[in-house]
Amino acid sequence: MNKSESKYFNTALLMDEALLLLLENKEFEYITIKEICQKAGVNRSTFYLHYQNTNELLVETIEMINKKFYESFTHKKIDVRNVSKEESKFIHPSYLIPYLEFVKENMRVFKLIHDKPEVFGNQKMFEKLYRELFSPILDKFNVKENKKEYIFNFYTQGALSIIFTWIKNDCKDDIEFVSNIIMDLIKG
Repeated sequence: MNKSESKYFNTALLMDEALLLLLENKEFEYITIKEICQKAGVNRSTFYLHYQNTNELLVETIEMINKKFYESFTHKKIDVRNVSKEESKFIHPSYLIPYLEFVKENMRVFKLIHDKPEVFGNQKMFEKLYRELFSPILDKFNVKENKKEYIFNFYTQGALSIIFTWIKNDCKDDIEFVSNIIMDLIKG
């Protein structure tokens, strides 16, 4: 990465962070470019060098969060179509604990995601998760098509409810404790 690319990257990070800070106290549609620039410590011309509008910044900010999330997992992506049933369980400590560690490290962002799901496109994320992960796993277990959505919602909404309760309490409980609660409830 050359010097100008590094400067561009650092400026983009400043604006991503500024947007997240502003979102903590204000609805997205009321955040102005002027406020973002002031919070990031950059000129308006610098903003327009990177983005045409706040929507473009929001898209980049979400991409940055997602990239950071996926990079936090050290294990390889699993092709659920080519693993055993045991390996393709929906929720397993081997990826639940790293997920909870990431959530704890990025608690502020997850509070925003929970409080402003429409801004962060949670519905699209869940649709992608269903299509790329859950549906193929449910196929492996021969689950009928008309039951898939119900099962998906049970697992995701149940686990997320526990996780967001943990976040609401500032992630004070131990990660293993929260992981065990989720695993115990899934095992029934």
